[in-house]
Amino acid sequence: MPVLQTATLPESTLIPAGAASDLPPGARKLVFRPDGQTILLLKVEGEFYAMDNSCPHAGASMASGQCEGHTISCPAHGLKFNIRSGQCTASPGLLIPLYETLILEGELWLRLS
Repeated sequence: MPVLQTATLPESTLIPAGAASDLPPGARKLVFRPDGQTILLLKVEGEFYAMDNSCPHAGASMASGQCEGHTISCPAHGLKFNIRSGQCTASPGLLIPLYETLILEGELWLRLS
């Protein structure tokens, strides 16, 4: 998997997530980090969002969670998270880490810090 070190932010790494055109509206996919962990990538209302694919409550995969607007539900226990902030709607102390998404020459990249 190609990894790109960014010149402007030396502590930052970009990982490829495929062609932006390959993810239709409402779609989602898993992207693998270099350490083997997965990131959930979603396209909602024309924007791309990326978050850890693990619920902070008990570690369940978020990949099959129902997404309505900018809220995704954990399929294991029903906790809801805002995909723009990562914050749990019922318990603000629970956060899912988010990743910046970039489109460079038609390709999607996720920034790891």
